[in-house]
Amino acid sequence: MVVALGGNLAGGYGSSEALLEAALAALPAAGLAVLARSGWWRSAAWPDPTGPEYRNGVAIVAAPAGPEATLQALLTVEASFNRRRGERNAPRTLDLDLIAYGRVVMDTPDLTLPHPRAHERLFVMGPLAQIAPDWIHPVLGRTAVELAATASIGRDARPATR
Repeated sequence: MVVALGGNLAGGYGSSEALLEAALAALPAAGLAVLARSGWWRSAAWPDPTGPEYRNGVAIVAAPAGPEATLQALLTVEASFNRRRGERNAPRTLDLDLIAYGRVVMDTPDLTLPHPRAHERLFVMGPLAQIAPDWIHPVLGRTAVELAATASIGRDARPATR
């Protein structure tokens, strides 16, 4: 399974990267074993670039409970990091998105797989291309590397340097 992690508010962690590291470390307790993870990427806030800069990354996880249960586990982890849902694309401490669950294709009121906009976002496809360059989008049939090269949102995204 592919999970995207992101945020642009540090909460009580000192930095967005520290919060994301803590969230990544919390996934196994939620039943999501981390098999691989990207480095953190940075990008301007979107759609309002005057907001705090984002940090994003991707993890490949083992999630044996099914897509809906995986989504619920991700929402539980978000809530434990004080994620509050309000205005769309507003600054946030933590965003965990289920990008793909194997080759599953589904569209329900609560979950669309693969994620309907992930392929357009360099801050998702770039990190995914780092750890799984040959990952193939279940609908588009294109690799993570190909999708990163054509992503139209977050074109300023780049690996963060410490």
